[in-house]
Amino acid sequence: MLIYAKQPIYYLINKYPNKIKTLYLAKELEKKEYSRLMKMGFEIKRIPNEAAQKMCKNANHQGILAEVDDCQLQPYNFFFEKKFILVLSGVTDVGNIGAIVRSAYALGVDAIVACGVKTLPLDTITRTSTGTLFDMPFAIENNVHDVLNDFKTSGFTIYGADMNGMDIRETHIEKKKVLVLGSEGEGLTSRVISKLDCALSIKMSHEFDSLNVSVAAAILMDRMR
Repeated sequence: MLIYAKQPIYYLINKYPNKIKTLYLAKELEKKEYSRLMKMGFEIKRIPNEAAQKMCKNANHQGILAEVDDCQLQPYNFFFEKKFILVLSGVTDVGNIGAIVRSAYALGVDAIVACGVKTLPLDTITRTSTGTLFDMPFAIENNVHDVLNDFKTSGFTIYGADMNGMDIRETHIEKKKVLVLGSEGEGLTSRVISKLDCALSIKMSHEFDSLNVSVAAAILMDRMR
């Protein structure tokens, strides 16, 4: 798959250079940096900016692109022995998903299951997560109800983000836990809420509709650690 922009590509250069097949440069690098990259073992090609623009469909590539190995999805039943799982129920915005993956990796989540979708553009999520998708076990399973039932029977306590839930600051959090986040516009459905052991909310200091799902996710993940 093709990714572009400095942050995700350098994340892979520094952590997983073996996953890079070809590095494309549409800008000049310092000689010292170019020499370092030449020793990494992947192919480096210089290309004109017009070619780079065409490859990334006129997105902001920052002069660096890479053809890399695909991210490998995992079956969600591989996660039953873990402690902290994030379930995305109907979250589809790849910018939000990437930001959530990045925060989840930073805040100690063990794995993520994306539900309510059949596929996701993993190349875009790799970019928007600045490469951390390669470090985060990730599954896609369309039926969120089956996923929650299986985690519950495997000993997990199921928490979910809902504006009418208990204040996260006043809630006891079990060690083996699932946090469920709903879609950007609708939140969690009533059927998903009925499967929760506890609904959680972030109480606002001022009257306000809601937080962006990636922001709410980061706050909840941090307070559930």
